[in-house]
This record gives sequence, structure tokens and C-alpha cells, in this order.
Amino acid sequence: MWIIDAHQDLAWNMLSFKRDYSLSAAEIRQREVGSEIPGWNHGDTLLGWPEYQRGRVAFIFATLFAAPARDRVGGWDTQCYASTAEAKRIYGAQLDAYYRMVETHPDKFRLVQTRGELADLRSAWDQDEQGSHPVGLVVLMEGAEAVGEPPELETWWARGVRLVGPAWMGTRFCGGTREPGPMTAEGYALLDGMAHLGFALDISHMDEQAALQALDYYPRRVVASHANAASLVKNPDTNRHLSDQVIRQLVERDGVIGVIPFNVFLKAGWRHGDPRQQVPLQEVVAQIDYICQLAGDALHAGIGTDFDGGFGLQSTPDGIDTVADLQKIGPLLSEKGYSQQDIAAILGGNWYARLDQVLPDSI
Repeated sequence: MWIIDAHQDLAWNMLSFKRDYSLSAAEIRQREVGSEIPGWNHGDTLLGWPEYQRGRVAFIFATLFAAPARDRVGGWDTQCYASTAEAKRIYGAQLDAYYRMVETHPDKFRLVQTRGELADLRSAWDQDEQGSHPVGLVVLMEGAEAVGEPPELETWWARGVRLVGPAWMGTRFCGGTREPGPMTAEGYALLDGMAHLGFALDISHMDEQAALQALDYYPRRVVASHANAASLVKNPDTNRHLSDQVIRQLVERDGVIGVIPFNVFLKAGWRHGDPRQQVPLQEVVAQIDYICQLAGDALHAGIGTDFDGGFGLQSTPDGIDTVADLQKIGPLLSEKGYSQQDIAAILGGNWYARLDQVLPDSI
């Protein structure tokens, strides 16, 4: 079965640490031995092109991401903005990096902007299960501070962005992680502009109040690219996880939630540096199962790893060494009674169905 991973911060890593994802994870790790990069990113990389092939990771939601300057964690943290103009420059540079990536390695990576491109690449993966195929990149803007005014969305759409999340921390659009608050007037204007063009809305990182407002308001496709259920991670000190109310409303809107295999988001109280053995891979399956039980089916759960997005190997569940090990989730779901059809939907089919609805017929 091929997999769709709905969240990887590739460009952030490429520009922050000069990681080359055309190489293997082992090669990238070897390059960084003795450097400060693993410490800065809380561990070793989980990503590399051979691992995508071995794990049959056919599509990735490749992000544009930068943190606000107030959250800068050190001099190495260059992908930070203090103004809309700076955010626009950084996000533009990250998008340029994706274009260079596919131009330099057309046999390994391919931008996916239309429904036809999506179908063509899926056909390649379906027809030749043993061969190597390009990994499809669907661009997701995480945090929308690069959008000065809603009409600017047209430029981002024309350049291939297909999903937008208004928040990371709080933004001028809405409350976000660690900074709660509702949708603002600028936020509703952003949603209007997104709806006009056809963007999918990603509610990941939105504060609960803002997420519920957006779910009520936004008429187009709504998803949570990378988020876990709050009920399984008892941590009252964060608004990062999804409440049952948000999950149920997202299901009612026929959305998909990408579960994150990040130990901090799987086990309350786990911190960077704690033993990985404390968090077995079954905790990821428990998150998937919880969403499926709330939904009453297997059509609204998926994978959104957030791999290399501020954490690495040392902060992932026991049993994961690279992204290739996402394939281990399938047998664990089977042990819980999930059918092969359900497993295929969770690993990639659910995300594929939503992309088929979001992507345009032509650019």
C-alpha cells in the first residue's frame, strides 16, 4: 500500500540545515555527525528518498513554514519573521526551494498542482509496486502571515499552494498554539479569499474557538493535516490537540485528520530526552482508532507525521527509525480488526480522495 503523509516541513529543513532529501536518511545523518543540527532539531532526520521508496510514501503535503520572531530559539533559527514582508520573503524562498528540488531531481520529486498530475502519479505507484517513482509534493502554507491582503492569495495559488492553515501560534487571523483566541475580521476575510480560489483550509494549530468558528463558516474542504485527539493526551496546558467537539464537527464536514507520531503528542508528560521505549507504535494506532470510533468509520483518519518539524528520530515512537516504518502501522491496525480496505484508506486513500476534490483540473 502506498502512503500519503499530510505534513512534512521539508523546505524549512532545506533552508535551515541544508538537508538534501534526495539522499538517504543514513547519509544525511552521517553528514550531521559532530554538528549541532541534531541538537537544534531535537534529533536525527527521519526522511530521505530511498526511505520514501521503501515505505511507499507516494505523496507529501510539503509545507511553507516560518515561526514568528518572538518564538526564535537561537541564532541558527533563520526561518523567522517579524513582519508580513519578512514572512512573504521567507515563504517565497521556501517555495523556490521546492521548485529547485523538482527541477534538480525530476526522477525523485514532482510538484502536484492539478487533479491530472495527482492521478498520473498515483497510476505509476499502482502499476509498478516494485519500481521507484517520484514523490508527489502538494504545497501547504502553514501559518498565513505571508498573505498581506486576500487578493495576494491568487499569486500563491498560481505558484502551486493548495492548502492554507491560518495559524501556527496566534496570528492576525486567529488564535493558535499557546496563544488562544477567536477568528478575527482579517481571518474571515482570509477565508473568503481562500474559498473564492478553492484552497483547502487546514485547522491544525488553530485554537479551539477559532477552529469551531472556521468549521461553521468555511464552505470549502476543511482538514487537519497534523493533529492528535486531546482526549488521549491529558495535558491541560496546551491547546494544540483536537477536542472531541472539533473532531466530530470536522467529521461532519467530511474532513480528514492526520495523526502525528510525535511522542510529546502521544504520551502526556513525555519530554525530549526521555526513553523512546515509553511510547510504543501502538500509541499512534490508538490515536487513529479513537478518531475512527468517534467518526463511526475509517474515512476520516490519516497520517500527518510532521517529521523533521522540530523533532527527530529520538522523539518518535519505539519501532520507527525512518519514514519507511510508517508501513508498520498497517499490520497493527489489522490486529485491531481493521480491514485491508480500511487500512488503505487510512494510510493514503482518505487524503487522496480529498486532494481529488481540492485540486483543479488545470493551472
